Amino acid sequence: MNLILSADRNWAIGKDNKLLVQIPADMKFFREVTTGKAVVMGRKTLESLPNGLPLKNRTNIVLTANPDYRVKGAVIVHSKEELEEELKKYESEDIYVIGGGSVYRMLLGECDTAYVTKIDYIYEADTYFPNLDEDPEWEIAADSEEQTYFDLEYRFLKYKRKC
Repeated sequence: MNLILSADRNWAIGKDNKLLVQIPADMKFFREVTTGKAVVMGRKTLESLPNGLPLKNRTNIVLTANPDYRVKGAVIVHSKEELEEELKKYESEDIYVIGGGSVYRMLLGECDTAYVTKIDYIYEADTYFPNLDEDPEWEIAADSEEQTYFDLEYRFLKYKRKC
């Protein structure tokens, strides 16, 4: 299973249920990697998407504690157990966890690859991802050239869990 996210220098990923910044090349990378795959997210992440609608051309799996929550075009699950049962229907390498913070933390231990757009800036934030650079179980497997969007510098990193 995979994780995909963008994070600043302090591993911040969001504020007020929004991304810290939208970088077109990062959005394009996200679309290219996740199209045709299953994406796993929490309810707040779904509601933060454009018009609060599921992502097109993907299987959207939404985790929420609300038993009455319904969204057209999404698979709704209500517990980690129900999520694990649903995920058995997909190849592990075709599953991408896309947020938010609590869903990332819940599933981090079950993932073996993380695609991180690392932004060389520190934002004001209220949601953070665990620092993979300080986690001995993870290592950088691929690193892009430094990219620039206006005055922001960022890199596309691929982390792999050590065997």
